Amino acid sequence: MRRFFWFLVLLLAAPALAQDLTGHGGPVRAVLPLPDEQHIVSASFDHAVILWDARAGQARAVARWHRGSVNALALLPDGRIASAGEGGRIALWAPGLGAEPAQVLEGHTGQIAALAARGENLASAAWDGSARLWNLADGSAKILEGHRGNVNAVAFRADGTLVSAGFDGTIRLWAADGSNQIIAEAGLPLNALIALPDGGLAAGGVDGILRLIAANGAMREVEAGARPIVALSLDASGARLAVASLGGNVTIWGLEAARLLHTLEGPGLPVWSLAFAPDGRLLWTGGADRQVRRWNALSGRAIGPIAAPAAENLPSGLDAHGAQVFRACSACHALTPDAGPMAGPHLHGIFGRRMGTLPGYAYSERLARGDIIWDAATIGDLFTRGPDVVTPGTKMPVQRVDNADDLAALLRFLEQATR
Repeated sequence: MRRFFWFLVLLLAAPALAQDLTGHGGPVRAVLPLPDEQHIVSASFDHAVILWDARAGQARAVARWHRGSVNALALLPDGRIASAGEGGRIALWAPGLGAEPAQVLEGHTGQIAALAARGENLASAAWDGSARLWNLADGSAKILEGHRGNVNAVAFRADGTLVSAGFDGTIRLWAADGSNQIIAEAGLPLNALIALPDGGLAAGGVDGILRLIAANGAMREVEAGARPIVALSLDASGARLAVASLGGNVTIWGLEAARLLHTLEGPGLPVWSLAFAPDGRLLWTGGADRQVRRWNALSGRAIGPIAAPAAENLPSGLDAHGAQVFRACSACHALTPDAGPMAGPHLHGIFGRRMGTLPGYAYSERLARGDIIWDAATIGDLFTRGPDVVTPGTKMPVQRVDNADDLAALLRFLEQATR
């Protein structure tokens, strides 16, 4: 109790940093409600970690230390906050955040997809094909290798043992000596994993199937949606499980009978992340619209975002059809240079600019080499073949505009709006 008291004092006393506190400039990749039921931490593709005062509807602090998207958050027993992502490093923040992390854990050579904390241990899952078990007392790590391909999720079971799930479709149980055994196989990549109070596990895969694995290894499959599952959250009672899919479907399930309780309907979908509040009454989601949103977890009703960003005032006379198509891009890109930090570079003056040359933006290595001049033809090619083909290695999400009329309208809009 005394430890939590000091955590709360530090949190409430923490001053806001001298940075833009209006919110995220990219899709929200992780949300972490804090034990005081008032504050929540979020992380985004825009490289930022934000501490929110949910009751006041304000951001209290913004940390922009990470070089790349921030994919995962975890609360440590002493009140510190762990964050990790594309850069492969784990930042440990004092309560209230700050300009720099109190400690940095290094070792992964690929982006970190997930974190889990228990006692003096922190586990991480990364796309370098490994999980790691970190000793928070001395910063040392045990490297856990065995998965074939990306490791996407880690969780501590009720007995303290570590489990992981990955692209190879396996769930692995790790022994103290670093060896592992496969306790379940899905046959398709798994994206999310969570431990259940009875020693069982819940896992979500690319096929939209929720897999409930009992402590004895028996598996039950539940159709949670038609699109890949990207996030899971268990309420404090262990009775309800929230499931988010890439297509925007968010559902809440009663675990005892695997019964669908609610399907969330409202603004802010699709989502990338979700988490029950400690008391189980609220469900927090973070999504492609850059917002951290609240839902009534008992009814499934939308409550609204913490704070809505100011709408961008577009000049009159712009192509209306193109403006509608651009909405998918606006989660990461601003049209003007004064819009504040975003996940992607602003697009002002993009026509005639060589790729990877906007000052002040941390480009991925491929774009920084700058061998394409952006114009109607090259931008059209980017959205026709996709960023993964035109600029392999880019941080830009794979996004194509397959409809010729939509693409033509988008190019007209960009030529008008980025001058």
